[in-house]
Amino acid sequence: MDDALRALSARGFWTPFPEIPSGKIYGETARDDGQVAFDSALGTAFEIPGHPHAQRVGAEVSPWGFALDITYPAADAPALIAASQAAAPAWAEAGPEAWVGVCLEILTRLNAMSFLMGHAVMHTTGQAFPMAFQAGGPHAQDRGLEAVAMAWAEMTRVPESALWEKPQGTAAPLVIEKHWQVVPRGVALVIGCNTFPTWNSYPGLFASLATGNTVIVKPHPSAILPLALTVRLAREVLAEAGYPADAVLLAADAPGAEITQDLVQVPAVRMIDYTGSNAFGDWVRSHAAPGTQAYTEEAGVNSIVIAGTDDFAGMCANIAFSLSLYSGQMCTAPQDIFVPRGGIDTDMGHKSFDEVAKGIAGAVDALLADPARASGVCGTLANPATLDRVAQARSLGRVIRDSQPLAEGRSASPLILAVEAGETDAYEAECFGPISFVVAVDDAEAGVARAADLAQRKGAITAALYDTDEDRIPRVAAAFARAGVNLSVNLTGNIYVNQSAAFSDFHVTGANPAGNASLTDAAFVANRFRVAMWRRPRAA
Repeated sequence: MDDALRALSARGFWTPFPEIPSGKIYGETARDDGQVAFDSALGTAFEIPGHPHAQRVGAEVSPWGFALDITYPAADAPALIAASQAAAPAWAEAGPEAWVGVCLEILTRLNAMSFLMGHAVMHTTGQAFPMAFQAGGPHAQDRGLEAVAMAWAEMTRVPESALWEKPQGTAAPLVIEKHWQVVPRGVALVIGCNTFPTWNSYPGLFASLATGNTVIVKPHPSAILPLALTVRLAREVLAEAGYPADAVLLAADAPGAEITQDLVQVPAVRMIDYTGSNAFGDWVRSHAAPGTQAYTEEAGVNSIVIAGTDDFAGMCANIAFSLSLYSGQMCTAPQDIFVPRGGIDTDMGHKSFDEVAKGIAGAVDALLADPARASGVCGTLANPATLDRVAQARSLGRVIRDSQPLAEGRSASPLILAVEAGETDAYEAECFGPISFVVAVDDAEAGVARAADLAQRKGAITAALYDTDEDRIPRVAAAFARAGVNLSVNLTGNIYVNQSAAFSDFHVTGANPAGNASLTDAAFVANRFRVAMWRRPRAA
């Protein structure tokens, strides 16, 4: 925790959870043990000891081509709320040191089971295993720890007690003994998503648990297993520490019979963490009980502006990887690439608009030429609707690179279309999945203006700029900052606009329609608790 607190201030690279799936780090048998544990879970009834349930649900199908056939204990909203409220007094009484200590133990044990989690994430989201291991395991754990550290920092700003002495002239000073107590807000609801069930859920889960609130975890019906594993382990740690296991509950449900809306509208739910579409985000905000705090990450349209480059090949390769990684299903993936209609200057001479577009398309082809590598980079599509969206998108512009299925699973390689800046109906709406647009604009300034305006109106989480004009780069950074977007400039190596590092990068700013919360700043945790005081006079 001391190291985590220092990392929050220094903002350099730091992690206690290695991202490399190596037996030298996680144990020589860890890889095989994880595979065996996952295989053993298939076709079984997933047990969570002591968890309330009235039925069993489960209909997960791996995008890689098989049904998991796992069922989970399920209860209705009233039963889950009642169990959560019953656990609340004992958990609230435990206090910040216990809350944070339990969270640290949970995260440490989650890290030890990262190989199992990698398989669980792979076969519920469609990510390839290396990405599923990293994003679903260590990187998600990093984000959870970041939230715990920020919560500890905020809770400990106020001392537990103090003597207040006010001078009264010649009379004895007025002395008052004061005590402060951190008070949790109530039941927290975490609504998970299909594509990143742990990475997007852990910040809210651990921010609420570390501030003394009980938590109900509502997974997406297509991605229950990663969060079921998390909840079961959390309950084990809570019970071992002498606290009610029901401080963390799983709200599993079936497709078409979701209980999310029932939970959102319960007045006892005081905090909601949500990742998903703008439409349901709007519903959550309008239907949650008055005073409920909603922390959201929603849809947006991420942009790249290309003004010029001194490494054309490196630029194209970097963009190609960003477009291909997990088939564009990351909330940070770029969609719109603004390029001057007259082309750009590069280290390889002047490149026309079409040459820039074809350079990116060619880099995608080169990246995905080997079928095994293509599968490892692109993974599969989490939702069949994404495949339909790719087919429908072909009519939105001039096809620069057509999408093709890959060798494994439900899959599609990137579709790249060329459009004019005026064709806003084509590129201004989020086209979730491996769909991108190269947009012809008058010049670099016009591209920046359109991208920043689009972020302000529709939302964006990331933006990227390629430019050789050092005077313009700060102006562009300022424009995107005003639009509430984090900017990456001239990425050509092994760091990509998609990536966000815990303890260093703030994920989402909360300053445009792509989300109202940032992972993880002080505002993300500080409103999850209140500070109450009691005082009494004391003799001087």
